[in-house]
Amino acid sequence: MRNPFEFGSVVGATAFCNRKRELADLTHAMESSQKLFLYSERRVGKTSLVQFALSKLPKKHYATVYVDLWPTDGEASFIMATAKAITESLGTNAGQMLDAAKRLFGRLVASVSVDDQGHPRVNFSLGSGLPTAPTLEEVLQAPARIAAEGTRRVVIVFDEFQRIMEYDDDRVERQLRSLIQKQQNVCYLFLGSRKHVIQKMFLDRSRPLYRAAAHYPLGPIEPAAWVPFISTRFRAARKQVEEATIREICKQTEGHPFYTQHLCSLLWERCEPGGKVGPAELEQGLRLLLDRESYAYSTLWDSLALNQRRLLQGLALEQNGVRVFSADFVSRYGLGSPSSAQRAAQSLLNKDLIDRDQGTFLITDRFFRLWVARVQAA
Repeated sequence: MRNPFEFGSVVGATAFCNRKRELADLTHAMESSQKLFLYSERRVGKTSLVQFALSKLPKKHYATVYVDLWPTDGEASFIMATAKAITESLGTNAGQMLDAAKRLFGRLVASVSVDDQGHPRVNFSLGSGLPTAPTLEEVLQAPARIAAEGTRRVVIVFDEFQRIMEYDDDRVERQLRSLIQKQQNVCYLFLGSRKHVIQKMFLDRSRPLYRAAAHYPLGPIEPAAWVPFISTRFRAARKQVEEATIREICKQTEGHPFYTQHLCSLLWERCEPGGKVGPAELEQGLRLLLDRESYAYSTLWDSLALNQRRLLQGLALEQNGVRVFSADFVSRYGLGSPSSAQRAAQSLLNKDLIDRDQGTFLITDRFFRLWVARVQAA
């Protein structure tokens, strides 16, 4: 039987745990052409959730565009990625894609190739000597032009949106702000996984996209939803897992979907049909998982400065919500002074090892947190 616990990639409906309210909220946002900023930690499942919501929209009435900005590094690559995603959403064969490209992107040169699965893929290049600014405006106007045809609403998703903060200038942000607020029947979803970066983009008055979209934080999943999800999948394979053990799994992973599914996948594999997962089996599974990650975590740990390690030790050992700049925390973990703790926290934020969380910080990798608590803080 195939392992029912999926992690590390976009998951489909059968691998989804709960998210019913979030799915309903996103569907409503798409249907009402809202502008929405969806943010969370990494690996919480934003992309899976949004793509599942997109799949529910009737193709006859919606043009859905998914733009992955992770590979982009500036305005030119943003233009190419966005134009490519829009064009491929409008056709299933080379002829349809080329027609859409010519109709929408007269300033770009389009070509079509075939991928390893035999599917057509469109590629663009900038015309020789042409400035990018008019081309950027043309690309960002395309969703409104599609919607203005009157047959379909448009939903456009920008994933890993924080990447544009790394561009050489803020022209993409300024153009987005100028154009999207005027567009009708177009829903924009901005997805981001570095909360402190994304929040700065939309909450900092000095940024072009300040208050340009409503906010929708995506958090972990509660144990009440995990219990039936996990137990049902074990029972389907004639395996058992106690409810108390599931709740302990959720405690160890803090309900984070990636780490919960990862741990459950390992426990499911180790449990034979007719067997049961209890506290002892959970502990064995955690030890095995942390042993597998030990080399990578040790290498990472050795690369950190002393105060960075001490701050991580405190975050790993303390309850969520601890104030890391308080005199008690600074003294307890030998950080020297609140300003030293602030410098250590900023360095760890820059390394994406911690993230802001309701006035404090958390270690983003739940297994790294466990490793620090068990190996480095014991």
